[in-house]
Amino acid sequence: MTSIVPLPRVQQAPAGETPLHLSETLRIEAEPGAAAVAELLAASLRARGRRVTTTEVDGPATRIALRQQPAEPSATATSAPEEAYTLDVTSAGVELTAPTRAGLFRGSQTLLQLLPPDLSGAVAVDAVHVEDSPRFAYRGVMLDVVRHFFAVDEVLGLIDALALLKINHLHLHLTDDQGWRIEIDSWPRLTSVGARGAVDDAPGGFYTKDDLRRIIAYAAERYITVVPEIDLPGHTNAALSAYPELNADGVAREPYHGVEVGFSSLSAAPERAEATDRFLRDVLGEVAALTPGPWLHIGGDESWSTPAEDYRDLVRRITATAAATGKRVIGWHEIGASEDLPAGTVAQYWSYVSPVGDSADNVRAVVAQGGQVIMSPADAAYLDMAYPEPPATPGGRPLGLDWADGATSLAQAYGWEPTAIVDGISEADILGVEGPLWAETTHTMADVEYLVFPRVAALAEIGWSPAGERDAEDFVARVAALGPAWDAAGIRYARVPEVPWAGAAGDDR
Repeated sequence: MTSIVPLPRVQQAPAGETPLHLSETLRIEAEPGAAAVAELLAASLRARGRRVTTTEVDGPATRIALRQQPAEPSATATSAPEEAYTLDVTSAGVELTAPTRAGLFRGSQTLLQLLPPDLSGAVAVDAVHVEDSPRFAYRGVMLDVVRHFFAVDEVLGLIDALALLKINHLHLHLTDDQGWRIEIDSWPRLTSVGARGAVDDAPGGFYTKDDLRRIIAYAAERYITVVPEIDLPGHTNAALSAYPELNADGVAREPYHGVEVGFSSLSAAPERAEATDRFLRDVLGEVAALTPGPWLHIGGDESWSTPAEDYRDLVRRITATAAATGKRVIGWHEIGASEDLPAGTVAQYWSYVSPVGDSADNVRAVVAQGGQVIMSPADAAYLDMAYPEPPATPGGRPLGLDWADGATSLAQAYGWEPTAIVDGISEADILGVEGPLWAETTHTMADVEYLVFPRVAALAEIGWSPAGERDAEDFVARVAALGPAWDAAGIRYARVPEVPWAGAAGDDR
């Protein structure tokens, strides 16, 4: 049987079918509505060394057909049927059908996993029938671009790597104490002052609006939705250093490039209300206008210097302002302290697999107000945690943190169940899962890739595959098969010892 990550809902070897032997030319047939998906698939196949055309050719050519057609009723229907697809590989060619272009794209990523990374020679592909759709509608990765900043092209490369695993949301953490990384026309000092510098004396930077539009458009072509986060009311020192009127005492804060948290906050003082509310309207309005996606993340975490009553008041104002943009609000689970959240608010849970403090109560409070939850348990889903037995790192320096109950192995990243963490909520209350990557230790995109891969494959499978079908031993074997493709793509993944990396490059790659 073939090695596909995440595990498909149905995967069968057709009786009596022989392998597909690829011709020197591959011909992709697609209806006009699927042309963009076909072109992306063609580009990927060409990059692997095969001649590909989307038009009629003289001579033999292996046919790859992309068909968009309504889904038939199925006993395996899921909460995200728009991403469903059926893939058939036979000796006669490849047939990929889906009810939407998103489904066709997801199926094309499965096809790429079935093919070797080098298509320049003779290639035989085992016959297979796949029927697939995701368990959860939201399967995300968060990239912190504040503590260390990453260029647009680096983010685009990460998007390609995540798409192969059917990740469908990229959460960009754009603001924090150490820097402000998105251009805001109405508050220009947020970037002229607030974007300077980063952790470890690294250079700062920010995205212009056109930069962010480029990231959003590139992700959308791969059916990944960008979720912008403006972290409020805490984690705001960069803004407070740029605009003194946002501070309770009217004095600008000093820039901060360390790694401590919990010391900054917007002011709830009445004399600062006009400036604070104008700041919220302008910033959240401009960011919301940049993205066609439905989400706006407002942070809400670790606002430890904010008095409890002030925190609830600020969360009410922040979430109401965000909802007024027409977006659906996401916030870290602490926002559940507010009893006045907009309809449909989503809490992002970031406590442990065994909840601590009031984290579970906060989640239940959001759900009780008609909201949902994204599960990101820090001791299993956080992608910035160190590995227990760290393989060689790209830059030779230690990577990752261990505050979330120690380092996180691939087995821990795979071994949790979203419905088993917070009592009193159902699977329908869970929007999906996300793996956050905080950038305290990641100076380069190679550092990011090392921490993200292979653990993001575990997250992808938890979010996509049927819970009852997941098997840790089988998963490790399938991840090993991804190694050559990751090598060919230049992804600096961690060669964790529990995976038999057959055919993968050495640690000095």
